[in-house]
Amino acid sequence: MRADADLRRFVSAFKQQSAEQFDRSSRRRLWQDGYRERILRGDEQTIAVAAGILNGPVRAGLVEAFDQYLFSGSDRYTMPEIADVLARRRT
Repeated sequence: MRADADLRRFVSAFKQQSAEQFDRSSRRRLWQDGYRERILRGDEQTIAVAAGILNGPVRAGLVEAFDQYLFSGSDRYTMPEIADVLARRRT
C-alpha cells in the first residue's frame, strides 16, 4: 500500500465524476450517501469479510441468496467457498 494513498479522496472523486455522467444521461441519482471502509488486520480471514460483503444484497432484501445477485462474484474465492462460510455463520 502506498503511504500517500487516500481512499476517501479517491472514492469521493470517483463518485462525483461517475454521478455527473450518469445524471446527464438519465436524470436519476446514482449513489447513496456514504460508504464503509475497513482495513483488514492480519488475523482476519479475508474470505469471511468477502462473504459478508457479498451477502449484503440478501440483508437488503434484494435477493434470497447471495449468488442470485447479478453483480456477485470474487476473483479470489469461488461461490461454493463463500457459500460454505455463510452456512457456517448460520449454525
